[in-house]
Amino acid sequence: MAEVTLRGACLCGSVKFEVKGEPSRFLHCHCSRCRKITGTGHATNFFLQPGSLTWTGGEEHVRAYKLPEAERFGNQFCTQCGSRLPRVAPGSDMVLIPAGSLDDDIPMAPRARIFWDSRAPWSCEGDALPVFSRYPT
Repeated sequence: MAEVTLRGACLCGSVKFEVKGEPSRFLHCHCSRCRKITGTGHATNFFLQPGSLTWTGGEEHVRAYKLPEAERFGNQFCTQCGSRLPRVAPGSDMVLIPAGSLDDDIPMAPRARIFWDSRAPWSCEGDALPVFSRYPT
């Protein structure tokens, strides 16, 4: 898929961003960490790789949290409203974007549900997306 440029912001509008890159994945993650960080049944994340992230406003309101015991899990958010924001995965050229933070349409549909075996029993069921116990191979 060709490179895309997408724009987004936090809920209060204090932080604005632009992401550029090649779409690589669009997933619903049902792991317990994603459920905790979103307060919902899953996180829906869009990935660009290679990708770049540019703050176009309010960068001073961006903070990051890295779960100490987790290899990959982290969260970037607005200090004014708490909205999740995109982040560059450490040591890579991959940008992870919480799908709901985008103002522009994503050029693909979600492809899978991951960490399906750890989903909450009340969480999403019944669609045709493939499911994986962990990360897709």
